[in-house]
Amino acid sequence: MQSSTAYMNRKELIAQIRSKKSVLCVGLDTDLDKIPKHLLQEPDPLFAFNKAIIDATKDYAVSYKINTAFYEAYGVQGWQSMAKTLAYIPKNIFTIADAKRGDIGNTSTQYAKTFFETYDYDSVTIAPYMGKDSVAPFLQFAGKWGIVLGITSNEGSLDFQHLIIDGKPLYEHVLHKVSSWGSPDNIMFVVGATRKEQLAHVRSICPDHFFLIPGVGAQGGDVATVCQNTLNKDAGILINVSRGVIYASTGQDFAERAGQAAADYQKEMALYL
Repeated sequence: MQSSTAYMNRKELIAQIRSKKSVLCVGLDTDLDKIPKHLLQEPDPLFAFNKAIIDATKDYAVSYKINTAFYEAYGVQGWQSMAKTLAYIPKNIFTIADAKRGDIGNTSTQYAKTFFETYDYDSVTIAPYMGKDSVAPFLQFAGKWGIVLGITSNEGSLDFQHLIIDGKPLYEHVLHKVSSWGSPDNIMFVVGATRKEQLAHVRSICPDHFFLIPGVGAQGGDVATVCQNTLNKDAGILINVSRGVIYASTGQDFAERAGQAAADYQKEMALYL
């Protein structure tokens, strides 16, 4: 799959948010053990499921996040399913490769080519632990975005992210430093939704950047708290919901139920937009 050099810039993303009155990002964490059993008879069950989910939710979502681990696990066939899924997503919807890459510079360059040229994603998630030379290659592609891990809400986040260094937790240093490597036009941050007390604080550190916010729904975060503490003049957030949409039902009505779940999230988001 060769790149068509298409991309969605900040202005276009904001326009989509305003048009749909939504900041919903649907996470395609597609697990063959969880999809409806009748789909396992399809030639490509992963794509068959994703296609139905996209058809049902595309009017409410402004973004789709493909968690690459769920495709890489199946080898070449999984990568092919991922490519077909990416190609099927409407071009006016923002695409995220949730791959969490990040390595020395020449390796990161190859990762960037993978997700920005071979596969034409708008963005890719990046782990910044190795520093600027591991992130910078992703920022060299015009119109593409690096979504850098800022602060997460998993249990292990307490191991490093909250360590106090020079009077501030490590995650604050990461936010300040990474912000200086690019701009709000090409850097977003992953900001976990389940630590409610930190959302407004993180927004105060990065007032203009977009945040990709996981943790709403099955993980305990809620739309109201996220919107009240992180929305800025451009909306500035993408709220990711995976299980709460794509696995709303495991029966024959799975797509219909996913569409209803997405519509419900959109309706709630519209109250704040």
